[in-house]
Amino acid sequence: MQSFTQTELQRMPSADNTIGVIGGGQLALMLGEAAQTRGLTLAVQASKAEDPAASLAKDLVIAGSTDARATRELSTHCLGITFENEWIAVDALMPLERQGVQFTPSLASLVPLVNKLSQRRLLDDLLIPSPDWISLAELNPGSPSLPNGWTFPVMAKAAYGGYDGKGTRVVEDLNGLAQLLRNVDANEWLIEAWVSYEQELALVVSRDAKGRIRSLPLAETHQKNQVCDWVIAPASVSQIVEATAYNIAASLLTKLSYVGVMTLEFFYGSEGLFVNEIAPRTHNSGHFSIEACSSSQFDQQLCIAAGLDVPNPEFIADGSLMVNLLGLGADQAEPLEERLSKLRSIEGLHLHWYGKNEIPGRKVGHVTTLLNGRTADERAERGQQMLQRIREIWPLPLNW
Repeated sequence: MQSFTQTELQRMPSADNTIGVIGGGQLALMLGEAAQTRGLTLAVQASKAEDPAASLAKDLVIAGSTDARATRELSTHCLGITFENEWIAVDALMPLERQGVQFTPSLASLVPLVNKLSQRRLLDDLLIPSPDWISLAELNPGSPSLPNGWTFPVMAKAAYGGYDGKGTRVVEDLNGLAQLLRNVDANEWLIEAWVSYEQELALVVSRDAKGRIRSLPLAETHQKNQVCDWVIAPASVSQIVEATAYNIAASLLTKLSYVGVMTLEFFYGSEGLFVNEIAPRTHNSGHFSIEACSSSQFDQQLCIAAGLDVPNPEFIADGSLMVNLLGLGADQAEPLEERLSKLRSIEGLHLHWYGKNEIPGRKVGHVTTLLNGRTADERAERGQQMLQRIREIWPLPLNW
């Protein structure tokens, strides 16, 4: 691996088998692993040389994801550029796109998705069901009150940068709402009416340059303190729910002329299917696809970015369980290597370790196993047995 700082990096001809990626975290790491199986390489724009994807990068640009000058340098090393996450400066990258740099997805298709406020407006324009919402700026800061028909609690979300419970707050009463207004920029937050639901679902889809749409199986996600704990696929839902989720995703992809991978998170309950959030990228909920599908979410992203034929991501198992590994404190668990060794010893369990420092509550890896069983109940039972076994080795952090 060659490593360059922004000032040291020398211009080189674009490499026909190299894809650039902005961001160096675990999603970029798994994209790099998918690239290896395709005979492709990555050039990575990462915030530091210790980021997970840096170890797999052919060329490394050390810079933050919003540094457009660094992205210009990155573009000289690759065929095109894709993204690990949506925390990018779209406006600053527009001149590069006009000069011929190929971004996947296109910047125009990302504009309404990088901000949760514009996401909500897009869903409203397309008449796609989502929780009722208003911008926090619409409230009277001196005497805030909820819209007619709303009751507490409500969910508050930052327009930018939220993940794993960060940038979200449950607001329980008027005092909490007034406090929120005092402590944040109201123009950069929204509040949503509380949605009663029975299941949280997620769908990873892709659309290639020819407009062909492909989909992973619909998955059911389980959260703990607004962080994904585990995922089982396929979700135990009716065919009409699967079809509705796919049709919503296809409508969004087509409306935006979106080329790339997109993830939709849903609430499902007695009132129907609601879009919770849209992620214009690969997603934690789709990690099961690495072992359980003929083409993973990362393979889909890579093929689309490289202009390769995109395979259909067929499910190759009856079911799959993915469990996140969150960092634990030294006083809670056995030494790291002992835990990792025990996980590796479980037959049929696939360990993905991100190479991060183990900070309590931080995602540091995940494990996946395939589930045999013709019925959803059989798969759920086997999934619960494996989940219990994993959590005996790697529990959730304390005080969760």
